Amino acid sequence: MKRLAHLFIIATAALLGGPAPGAQAASPNIILILADDLGYGDVGAYGAALVQTPSIDRMAAEGMRLTDFHASGNVCTPSRAGLLTGRYAVRSGLAEGTITVNDERGLPAGTVTIAALLRAHGYRTGLIGKWHLGHHSEAQQPNAQGFDEFFGLLHPNDVEQPLYRNGSAAAEPMLQAALTRRFTEEAVRFIRQSAGQSFFLWLSHTAPHIPLAASPAFAGSSRAGTYGDVVEELDWSVGQVLGAVEREGLADNTFIVFTSDNGPFPEGSPGGLRGGKGTSWEGGYRVPFIARWPGRIEPGKAAGALAMNIDLFPTIAAIASLSMPEGLVLDGRNILPVLIGETAATPHEALYFFNHDRIAAVRTQDWRIVARANYRNIERLLPEHGIRLLFDMRKDPAERYSVAARRPDQWNAMQALLQRAQRELEPAAQEPPPDSARRMPPKPLPCSLR
Repeated sequence: MKRLAHLFIIATAALLGGPAPGAQAASPNIILILADDLGYGDVGAYGAALVQTPSIDRMAAEGMRLTDFHASGNVCTPSRAGLLTGRYAVRSGLAEGTITVNDERGLPAGTVTIAALLRAHGYRTGLIGKWHLGHHSEAQQPNAQGFDEFFGLLHPNDVEQPLYRNGSAAAEPMLQAALTRRFTEEAVRFIRQSAGQSFFLWLSHTAPHIPLAASPAFAGSSRAGTYGDVVEELDWSVGQVLGAVEREGLADNTFIVFTSDNGPFPEGSPGGLRGGKGTSWEGGYRVPFIARWPGRIEPGKAAGALAMNIDLFPTIAAIASLSMPEGLVLDGRNILPVLIGETAATPHEALYFFNHDRIAAVRTQDWRIVARANYRNIERLLPEHGIRLLFDMRKDPAERYSVAARRPDQWNAMQALLQRAQRELEPAAQEPPPDSARRMPPKPLPCSLR
């Protein structure tokens, strides 16, 4: 009787055009390419005039470009923590600025990163490039946080340090002008060696973080100085990754994202937005975001839905058909429906932007308030100083003129969002991650996209 029932299930699956049980297609590959301090306006598809980015622009022509996408931090460490965990960095204890060489902070042991989740479900996982999420103990380093392979730097490239391969210093020295090329070579190797199984590659560039240094092939090549040279070499790297995916016949089953970890500093363009890296203004957080997945993401589209890099965790989990660990609190939302054209609406009521472990600004789709900013290196709590900054982001994305006096209703609504988030998120900076956020799920959910 059981055998007849099993045969009936197989026959029904065949009639419906779906796979028989146990005959699932390979899970999609995931490639995340992250620039370091690249401005919103430094990509051709986002209006760059002096910097040429044909490979990134090709991604935009073959995929979707988000025009209101943000990093979750205005400096490296909290932004990267948000990206890997799907949670604001206060929940991981990493909101208080960047990790320094003598810092003992890092991702807590057992943190559920997207790499750890994917590896637990059979993905081969690799990090090539910059880590900057803890180095004091082995438990903080990439191989303990979900990555099968690591080649790159534990610190930013403005720190003298060796290159690492997994847990040991590599024999080769760190040469600034060679970093983009070396990271690209290692990424191409990882793609080639992983072609027989599903893989997750995080290509975490140091470019265009200072000190700026392009290889001889790109030095002096752009109209935007050394910064432009470095960005154009970064673009070359994107082209090499796309080429490797295509040579291995993986393009149709590979989801590729290009984005940046925060706004530009000290050079670069925020694309007409106010501010840059380290500030409370939109230019410190809004970054390019391009996603390419042939056959799933319609080419040449742009979407204005409000989103953030914390959304990559649940989005990648949805693409790979993974269930969430029991009790895991995520701040990110699945934006796959936006990327594949099922909806144009943001999944967020609001997004929150931090200066260290305090909320500095709040965004909804149409509005932004700024509550904290620095003046002469002194942090100012703006409403307490009689300054109320409410910006209509549809009419004034450069945040030039506050309309708080004219829109008290909207000011009060945004203040309510801020106060609610302050009660929930700011105390989290003092609390360790709960044990319930560290358990892996038992098995993946069925894939609704195959």
